[in-house]
This record gives sequence, structure tokens and C-alpha cells, in this order.
Amino acid sequence: MDSVAQKTTIVVPTFNERENLTKIVSLLATLEIPGLHVLVVDDNSPDGTGEVADALAADGPLPVSVLHRTEKNGLGRAYVAGMTRALDEGADVVIQMDADLSHPYQVIPDMLATLAGTDAAVVLGSRYVDGGAVAEDWPWHRKALSAWANFYVNAILRLGVKDATAGFKAWRASTLRTIDVASVESNGYSFQVEMNYRTVQHGLTIAEVPIRFEERTEGVSKMSLGVQLESALVPWKLRFGRKR
Repeated sequence: MDSVAQKTTIVVPTFNERENLTKIVSLLATLEIPGLHVLVVDDNSPDGTGEVADALAADGPLPVSVLHRTEKNGLGRAYVAGMTRALDEGADVVIQMDADLSHPYQVIPDMLATLAGTDAAVVLGSRYVDGGAVAEDWPWHRKALSAWANFYVNAILRLGVKDATAGFKAWRASTLRTIDVASVESNGYSFQVEMNYRTVQHGLTIAEVPIRFEERTEGVSKMSLGVQLESALVPWKLRFGRKR
């Protein structure tokens, strides 16, 4: 994969993230990666995040485009919309990155190098491989829940990855087309699991690079009871549902 010629689009879903969005784009610009673009998918944020995104698109340090959605119907739906748009706009690599500054932007060059130098279909930023870590300020019960979720998902689906629920990923465009990202049905955090499952079902390779996951510094977490319940049910639906 030619790292100079390729177009890399970072898809960043937002809902009430105006405090973080400008910071993220500025930090990404410091990487000086040729062909790097940012696609903001804003779910009609009442705090004006969409307007901030439009301002960055007009006069930002990186090429920025904005997909304005009229409703807030989950992280999974926002990522599907953004990834589909990125593919339509000619991306060679699509990176998932949350807007809350929990994903370490400094690892993106390592993720791209792993894609370029291996047969990996997708590269996960992993908290649970050697060198990875979760935020020190996470309470013990949140650390336990995260570890249990990964055990639970792998026990049911046998994905063979350490961080099955990771949300920081670099995808080859060809992988997203192979797994038919536009048809992914899960929402919330179970979206990550379904994407991995489809990749494994197609016999494709998932690679992991270590990251230190940080707690958000601004804004409010979007985790809800409904999201947690869906995340518990989706692995069973995937295991025993119709194969794609």
C-alpha cells in the first residue's frame, strides 16, 4: 500500500463535542500524514458542534468534511453513515476515532504502518495486548466490566482478539466493502463486535497494536442502559443468526 498516494479518512462521530472537536483536528494535523482527511458525522448536536465542524471545513489545518445527520440514533449508525460516505469519496483507508479524546492520535502512524506492512484487513488500537492499558482513573468496576465484556464476546464468538470491543480501528477500504459495512445492523458499542465478527467470518486477519485508553476530559459519556443491553444480546444474535 502506497502511504504517500493513499487517502486516509478519519471518521469522527459527534454529539455535543464542541469542546473536543477543534482539539482533535489540531492534534491530527501535527501528524503530517499525507492524504489525511477528517470526516465529522454530527448528529444535530444542540451545543453547536456541527457549526464548529463547518468552520473547520472552511478554514481548518486539515481537509475536513461534514456529514450532518438529522437525528441521534446511535454510534453504530453514525459510523456506518460516515464509513459509507468515506468509501464513496475514494478513501483507501478508513479510521474510526471517537470524539472524546480517549483514543491516542499518536498511534495512527503505527496503525497505518501495520496495514501497509502486513496482510491485516483491519488494525485495532488494543488496550489488552502487551503495552496496552486502560485509563488509570477508571474505577475498578469499570475496568472489571470492560475485561468481562471482552471475555464474554470472545467466549461466544471466538474472535481470537484481545480487545474485541475496541473502537479505535484502521480499516482497508477493501475490507469494509467485503463485509458490506452499509448493511451492519448493530448500534452502540455492539457495532464494534459485529464489524469484527464479519471480518473473521470472511477469513480476514485482524491485527492489534497497543494503546493507552484515556478517560474523556470534556463532555458526557453516551453509554446508556439500552446500549449495555444491546451489547450483551448482539453476540448471541451473531452466533445463531443468519450468516452473511
